[in-house]
Amino acid sequence: MSLLADLVNLDLSDNTEKIIAEYIWVGGSGMDMRSKARTLSGPVTDPSKLPKWNYDGSSTGQAPGQDSEVILFPQAIFKDPFRRGNNILVMCDAYTPAGEPIPTNKRHAAAEIFSNPDVVAEVPWYGIEQEYTLLQKDVNWPLGWPIGGYPGPQGPYYCSIGADKSFGRDIVDAHYKACLYAGINISGINGEVMPGQWEFQVGPSVGISAADEVWIARYILERITEIAGVVVSFDPKPIPGDWNGAGAHTNYSTKTMREEGGYEVIKKAIEKLGLRHKEHIAAYGEGNERRLTGHHETADINTFLWGVANRGASIRVGRDTEKEGKGYFEDRRPSSNMDPYIVTSMIAETTLLWNP
Repeated sequence: MSLLADLVNLDLSDNTEKIIAEYIWVGGSGMDMRSKARTLSGPVTDPSKLPKWNYDGSSTGQAPGQDSEVILFPQAIFKDPFRRGNNILVMCDAYTPAGEPIPTNKRHAAAEIFSNPDVVAEVPWYGIEQEYTLLQKDVNWPLGWPIGGYPGPQGPYYCSIGADKSFGRDIVDAHYKACLYAGINISGINGEVMPGQWEFQVGPSVGISAADEVWIARYILERITEIAGVVVSFDPKPIPGDWNGAGAHTNYSTKTMREEGGYEVIKKAIEKLGLRHKEHIAAYGEGNERRLTGHHETADINTFLWGVANRGASIRVGRDTEKEGKGYFEDRRPSSNMDPYIVTSMIAETTLLWNP
């Protein structure tokens, strides 16, 4: 009798041209990811060639029971690291049967901003640093922490090695390779300051593709932690007290920022971001006030300030950018549970389209 693993890892390409497409979308909470699979007659590389599909929105908090059909529009294709072969992961957004984006579809509005000619001309690059915490499944307590107790204080855990300091590396490494396999522009990983907390970076990626890649990277991470029997948390402050929170620092540049004289463009963009600080904070993630306290490498949530190489600022400019007179800056305000469609498009809209 075949082992279950043998069947899970069956290579279909020797026997059929058919492939499996896993359609993925964001659920009603704005952070829960949902997916379901369908069989296609052969390989597909263009999302516009994929069929639209539907799901029961009343079961995801996205439609009433008496009118529950929600339509999935395929938007981006990635290779499937779980099924492999020609099988694919498909990032979708959601619409009513009449073709209107549902309220939780944040991709649609982002796509409108990123398709604006003034934004397209500036080729906006993003690098997103996604922090997360691995939790023991049955006790909801960070991986590697004693049950009901605490490890030693922060200090030895950041970018650490060793069984007493680094927890969950097999999950993190599996995720890193799976993202590379999928075609995500993942640029690195590292252990974070709080034990059991990690980070991966996506980018530099252009425009809306950065947000698509972050969502698919989150999906792959949740699938891997499912296999490992561990829970991933994107809570911005999973443990109260003297422990670092979790953010999604968003690095950003435009074509003119990357060219000679770009530092002056960067300073003007930061000035605009400061004028809309409250609007950005309101859109940068649920529970962010528990993280942005002015401590643990953050600025206070009510204060906007920027500085060169200052990790306690709202916006950090790197030493290299200052020295070279061009480059990028880092918005340190987004929380780990932010919606990358909202954050990336809002930064572009404020810095490129908004006139104070």
